[in-house]
Parts: sequence; structure tokens; C-alpha cells
Amino acid sequence: MPATDPRVNLYIEKAAPFAKPVLLKIRKLIFQACPDARETIKWNFPNYEVHGSLLCSMAAFKEHCSFGFWKAPLLKDSAGILRLKNKNAMGHLDRITSLKDLPADKVLLSYLQEAALLNKNNIKVSKPKAPAKKEPTVPKDLADALKRNKKAASFFDAFSPSNRREYIEWINDAKTEETRYKRLTQTMEWLEEGKSRNWKYQKS
Repeated sequence: MPATDPRVNLYIEKAAPFAKPVLLKIRKLIFQACPDARETIKWNFPNYEVHGSLLCSMAAFKEHCSFGFWKAPLLKDSAGILRLKNKNAMGHLDRITSLKDLPADKVLLSYLQEAALLNKNNIKVSKPKAPAKKEPTVPKDLADALKRNKKAASFFDAFSPSNRREYIEWINDAKTEETRYKRLTQTMEWLEEGKSRNWKYQKS
């Protein structure tokens, strides 16, 4: 027996008349492709889990329905039905307003089975890496001071990029020349002792 959720029954019952047959058809195909799928409500709309991970979801709105795969970027999309960019609606099949907007049963079944296999093999969608922050240029006054103080310079060069950035930004953020001079002087004193900019807050 499919692991249905009574809350999804209620969700479908409350949907607009045009949406009910669409939701029922999608639900039927999901359980046909993945008999072990678990139905649940997450984020206020029906979701389906297979092998312990989210497989797909569907939702109904005032004028359209949506359907999407949680690992859509990993699907081969051999039939070219997925909308991964410039979507007009939530989900990956664009706006679904009737059964005619759904792909052929065999196509959707194959996509569901492929998505389930991704879950079974524990294949995850890789998150794009955030671009590394470019280290700011050492200001001239700090660079000149470091040239005159080899001990401070050795500690500064050994610091991580983030620690060097903290000193550079602290000096550059000074609003007046007097404040900048004071910060530069303090920076050199701390660097001579091998201290980072926020050494006071670091656990010993």
C-alpha cells in the first residue's frame, strides 16, 4: 500500500477544480514509479521521499499547478521537458493548467525512476562554491612600515589572508588621518608581538 498522507487528501480536496485531476494524476504516477515513496506535507505542499531523501513535490495555485524534482539538475532530461532556467512558475514543468500540460506517462515515469535511483545511490546536488574573497592591496603606509620592521612583517606575512584583511580594512576604514595614524601605530605594535587584529577576543 502506498504511504499516503491524509493531509495530502485534504490538500487535493481544497484545490481548484482544474487542479484536482492534475494532482491526482501526478500522485498516481509517483506511486506507480516508486511504490515505496513516502508522502508528506512540507512547506505547506505535498512532497515525496524515497530512500530517505526528498524526491519531488507538487503544488496547486489559483490558476496553475507545479511539479518539481529536488535533484532536477542531475537528471539527464532526455526528453527535454525540464525548465531549469527562466521558469515561469515554481517547479520544473512550467505552468500546468490541465492534464494536457503534463508529459507522457512513460516519460514522467522514467524521470521519477531516474530521480529515485539518485536517492538510492545517495548522489547529492553539489552546491556551487562561493567565490574566494580577493585579498585587498596592502596600503602604502602599512607596506612602508612593514619594510622598516622585519619582525612585524614576518608575522604579517605568516598570517592567514583573513587576518591580513582585518588589519588592512581596519586601517583603510579610518575616517581621519589622525585615526589612521593611530591605527597604523597600533597595528605595528601588535604585529611585533605576533597578534592578530582581534586577538583580544580569541580564546587562549
